[in-house]
Amino acid sequence: MLELAKELSGNEYPGRGIVIGRSANGKYAVTAYFIMGRSSNSRNRVFVTEGEGIRTQAFDPSKLEDPSLIIYAPVRVLGNDTIVTNGDQTDTIYDGMKAGQTFEQSLRCREFEPDGPNFTPRISGIMHVENGEYDYAMSILKSNDGDPSCCNRYTFTYDKPIAGQGHFIHTYMHDGNPLPSFYGEPKKVAIPDDMDAFADMVWENLNADNKVSLFVRFIDIATGEYRTKIFNKNV
Repeated sequence: MLELAKELSGNEYPGRGIVIGRSANGKYAVTAYFIMGRSSNSRNRVFVTEGEGIRTQAFDPSKLEDPSLIIYAPVRVLGNDTIVTNGDQTDTIYDGMKAGQTFEQSLRCREFEPDGPNFTPRISGIMHVENGEYDYAMSILKSNDGDPSCCNRYTFTYDKPIAGQGHFIHTYMHDGNPLPSFYGEPKKVAIPDDMDAFADMVWENLNADNKVSLFVRFIDIATGEYRTKIFNKNV
């Protein structure tokens, strides 16, 4: 397993990232979602709660330029499922699963973001907690090595997750121009028991100039009850 702190501190610009796993004591389903930004438009955001999930919002509405790829609901809850994504495909998954589709099926109508030359991948996760059982899946939709004529689709499923283990997927391998898309399987990382310490660790190891917001949630697998913590650079 990799140390998430080192993965974050050693990468100036991973972009947006999702971590999903199980706490070391086995009691909690754990997720974290962070956003970063290089442009003033991307940095002009905060996370706000909306229902059982969150959405992005302009910190200073007068400075909002193009909202199309930066204003969305990263987290929504559908029954026993918690959906976490880096774009408006959260709504696509929510609507698809509500209509009886699977997580993977619901994403068939979507592809990477139309922001050439980066063609930012769409990364998504789904956590299912029910009757004391827990499983999760992660997805990435990306261009074919920067060629937008082909969308590569990968889904990774994790049944009966191991206590203390999680997986980390992010949009970019590192900073660059154009930004190089994430490749390979989600990275296996250690997940602790302490939610506050975990949230603080993630936030403190994100690049100080580029980080924007962070969402962390611990869900009690036995009861379904959850705790949430949100960090916003703009306060």
